[in-house]
Amino acid sequence: MSGMHRNRINRSKPKRYPDSPRLKGMSFQRMVQLVSAVLVNGYLVGFQKGKIYTGGTKAVCVPVLNCYSCPGALGACPIGALQTAVGGIRGHFPFYVMGSLMLFGIILGRVACGFLCPFGLVQDLLYKIPVPKPEAGPKLKKADRTARYLKYVILAAAVILLPAFAVTKSGVRPPYFCKYICPAGTLGGGLTLMAGNPALRELAGPLFLWKILVLIAVLAAAIFISRPFCRYLCPLGAFYGLFNRFSFFQMSLNKDRCVGCKKCEHVCPMAVEVTENINSPECIRCGKCKAVCPAGAISSGLVQSPKQSREDMEK
Repeated sequence: MSGMHRNRINRSKPKRYPDSPRLKGMSFQRMVQLVSAVLVNGYLVGFQKGKIYTGGTKAVCVPVLNCYSCPGALGACPIGALQTAVGGIRGHFPFYVMGSLMLFGIILGRVACGFLCPFGLVQDLLYKIPVPKPEAGPKLKKADRTARYLKYVILAAAVILLPAFAVTKSGVRPPYFCKYICPAGTLGGGLTLMAGNPALRELAGPLFLWKILVLIAVLAAAIFISRPFCRYLCPLGAFYGLFNRFSFFQMSLNKDRCVGCKKCEHVCPMAVEVTENINSPECIRCGKCKAVCPAGAISSGLVQSPKQSREDMEK
């Protein structure tokens, strides 16, 4: 091979950019997840006594799925609060809860899912268990894409429509998602309360057994599928996903730099087609795609003009 030809090949190799972020030790995402879990569940006395915190901050919605009944919870779960508001006084629109959800969605989008959600952290840790993972063939990918619509059905039916219109014989409109589905509530609220309160354990019945089975199924699935609850069942993720394209926080792909290696898509915990739709409603903004990109083609941050984004990438 001639020297001229070797030089041509060397010049065609993708350039490595030293400013491309890399994960060393505990990732920034993991540190933020841990801090968030501690902050939203900071009432440590509640875990010891098996009692729910009832202070003033309990009227404030946190941006993540975190059960109101968790002994350590310092704030209100927005999905639980929305169901309560919708099933409460008829004819009154839940302005406060919807306003809080929309504010979180506009500012963060699904950053809350990737960095702040305690149940997301649980799933991330379970997926690290070294067992064979199913290969994503065409049939599995198709089933995965179809199943993701289920969370929107749950948002519409279990969170809004049923609490608004399905009245029980006693005249109560229960929070259907929290009561029959939410595994995060079972783990953070049900089990922790019962662990510290023997009287509650005696009251556990068939419904609690059902919730335990749902929790076991989700946790078992999380060992083999990255974030199954976030992909298929979480109504809060479904709501925030609607804002991903319009939120202040955005991901950006410089296609001039992209070398087409697809490493970004291989590491994505939500199986997003990063090179095709980086701001997909499924993207949880975890930053793993950005960390593994050999060309530094992916950037993230507060929304900016395309011209400014290109100038920043060239620096």
